[in-house]
Amino acid sequence: MPTGRLSGNITQDWEPVVLRRTKPKAADLKSTKAVNQALRSGAAVETVRKAAAGTNKHAPAAPAPARKLDETTEPAAVERVAAEVRLAIQKARVAKGWSQAELAKRISERAQVVQEYESGKAAPVQAVLAKMERALEVKLRGKGIGTPLAPSSGK
Repeated sequence: MPTGRLSGNITQDWEPVVLRRTKPKAADLKSTKAVNQALRSGAAVETVRKAAAGTNKHAPAAPAPARKLDETTEPAAVERVAAEVRLAIQKARVAKGWSQAELAKRISERAQVVQEYESGKAAPVQAVLAKMERALEVKLRGKGIGTPLAPSSGK
């Protein structure tokens, strides 16, 4: 009995091994060679022409998607800072000799917030406006925007 690496019963595997080709890629199936071969063999070939293929024309526009908000019940545009408030903030800040960054530091906000309020891009938040009113000592909400605030009693 031989001794070595292989010990035990050695059997022959007689099952056939089948090697298959890889499936053709979609681009290969669309080539003129593949289409002609399919036509010669009698297979069904479907050809679809794309709309405006090879032209500089746009396809017909799809209908606009339905809006999520019902325009009759929900406002579509977001309220922005009024021009009167923007000017009052700028005038009061310049009168105190502060930069936008300095005002932002005094009201514990980012400089970008002050810049957005002065440019009119921000949606007004009452808490931020209240902080600006106290720091600048100018009325920014309600009637009389831009007028100096009455001195507080400071109890």
